[in-house]
Amino acid sequence: MKQTDMQFPEGFLWGGAIAANQVEGAYQENGKGLSIADILGNGIFNPPYEHPGKKNPYHEAIDFYHRYEEDIALFAEMGFKALRTSIAWTRIFPNGDEETPNEAGLQFYDQLFDCMRKYNIEPVVTLSHYEMPLGLVKDYGGWRNRKLIEFFERYAIAVFKRYKDKVKYWIAFNEINVLLHIPFVGGGTVIEEGENKKQIIYQMAHYQHVASALAAKACHEIIPGSQMGCMIAAGPYYPHTCHPDDILTAMEMDRQVYFFTDVMARGYYPTYVKRWFKEYDVELDLTAEDEQLLKQHTVDYISFSYYKSRCASADPSGLEMVSGNLAMGVKNPYLKASEWGWQIDPTGLRFTLNQLYDRYQKPLFIVENGFGAVDTVEEDQSIHDDYRISYLRDHMIEAGKAIEDGVELLGFLSWGPIDIVSASTGEMKKRYGYIYVDKDNEGNGTLRRIKKKSFDWYKEVIASNGASL
Repeated sequence: MKQTDMQFPEGFLWGGAIAANQVEGAYQENGKGLSIADILGNGIFNPPYEHPGKKNPYHEAIDFYHRYEEDIALFAEMGFKALRTSIAWTRIFPNGDEETPNEAGLQFYDQLFDCMRKYNIEPVVTLSHYEMPLGLVKDYGGWRNRKLIEFFERYAIAVFKRYKDKVKYWIAFNEINVLLHIPFVGGGTVIEEGENKKQIIYQMAHYQHVASALAAKACHEIIPGSQMGCMIAAGPYYPHTCHPDDILTAMEMDRQVYFFTDVMARGYYPTYVKRWFKEYDVELDLTAEDEQLLKQHTVDYISFSYYKSRCASADPSGLEMVSGNLAMGVKNPYLKASEWGWQIDPTGLRFTLNQLYDRYQKPLFIVENGFGAVDTVEEDQSIHDDYRISYLRDHMIEAGKAIEDGVELLGFLSWGPIDIVSASTGEMKKRYGYIYVDKDNEGNGTLRRIKKKSFDWYKEVIASNGASL
């Protein structure tokens, strides 16, 4: 397909994506309780602090809580059709197990969604994005406890009822497959030495699958015409060589990711899981009622983050490994990498879109894709981030090719349209945005917003519905 033939469908949802814990700040204002994000070290891969009051980059973040009107106006200036954000669960239920929601928290999101609607920006809202209530961790052990299904359903119903006229697109859990790699961040659970790690992880996953099904049920009942999605951290595993063992290993690694979407999109546990559970000595607390809920309340669309691909080898010993966005893999010698070692593979996005659509035949939604880099502010206050433009353009072109392949794609929401606290490292210097925020890793700065070169570039992409790519 010629680049000049690029066609995105009418109504395509161009925009960006953020998360409450990485932008809002105001971590104890207006009745908000502590979340797991409030006690993390510098990034999700570091252990939690012993003392929740210790200074943390998420505590102030970029002060979106007080500056959202300014930021939404900038997104509107770019022409955003949609903005993905999350609700901080602890603003609504500070400990997580209350019977009645916190009105001040509900009012904040009323104001935020009203502001977005004023500019005709469609909210895409995640219910749980790496910031579950710390109270549910301390009092119940996190998602290893079935009680959390009840608490999550109560939370979901409360926000569905409140925002039924304001939000159409919902996502239950951000990157649900993070449970495999960081169970504390994904499930609020610390796995002790001697425990069967696989048993706990897959039990947590099951309870979240059931919670997602109940959320889908409530969403459809409360909000006619609403769409409930699931979300994974995606990116294919390529065989490191054409050796059959490498090909089989790559298939197995892909299945570890697609296990979650298999359950939530198809409504049942796939057959290959029976072998896994036997090998791992896993026995799920899975009831007949659970199975019915999963079957009857599947998701309407599949959303995902995509930053990189990876390679898999049956024998990785001696091979160079690389990491990025949750998962390790063998280094691909054909790809370049970012400053943080994330290998850059636009073609892998097209591959992923086709792989997911062939597997499920449900609408897809790219809700995270972007390039983290160190940006330099010139003396005239300009920021020339051509590297970011190049990365995003190449990925958007591949998304367009996937649409030509026949993939039903709802939209493209780039990650971090404004600089935010990095989830993986807790840094500010790792910037993704079209808008620079004057803040450094030590928390110093004015929080002033500055448009980068990519701001006007993305504005033209949206205005042309991708034709300018």
